[in-house]
Amino acid sequence: MKKSTYSILKGTFLVSDGSFKNWQLIVFVMVLAFFMIASSHRADRKVHEIAKLGDDVKELRSAFIDGRSRLMRIKMESSIVDKMSKKGLVPSEIPPRKIKVNIKN
Repeated sequence: MKKSTYSILKGTFLVSDGSFKNWQLIVFVMVLAFFMIASSHRADRKVHEIAKLGDDVKELRSAFIDGRSRLMRIKMESSIVDKMSKKGLVPSEIPPRKIKVNIKN
């Protein structure tokens, strides 16, 4: 136990006769670690992008609701009457009548 620990600390397991298997294992572990780190970064990037898109959706929905409420206020009869009274037009006091047209052949 003591000899193997000492050989690991000195690094002799990397330069001994059977060290090719050790190097293969070390390279394999390094490649796996590289892929794990890369996939983790990619997943984090996607999570941040999803959060940004969610914020954009909330902002656009808020702008849509605000625009729709402004449109409803503008379309109200009272606001139209106020704007037209400034231009000199007032609502008629006489109710409209239906006109019937009889066509004779």
